[in-house]
Amino acid sequence: MTIHLKPELQALIQKDVQRGPYESVDEFVERAVELLHEQEEWVSENRADIAAQVEHGFAQAERGELIDGEEAVRRLRQRRAARLKKH
Repeated sequence: MTIHLKPELQALIQKDVQRGPYESVDEFVERAVELLHEQEEWVSENRADIAAQVEHGFAQAERGELIDGEEAVRRLRQRRAARLKKH
């Protein structure tokens, strides 16, 4: 398979290969595709739940049930820390 990339993207990949744990551009691209596939698969499997959560949040906003930005960021950081702790 032949893939044609913009020069800017080629330079970005080369830079990541040079500074990262990758032995080659092929290895880097393989890992990138694997990660993208995992992400796409997760979104596909969780699409209904994501849509429900968005709808729930929108309804809360319409009712004026909002939290300030600092509190939102604090909660997101807590969730991220808990998720990282699991893995």
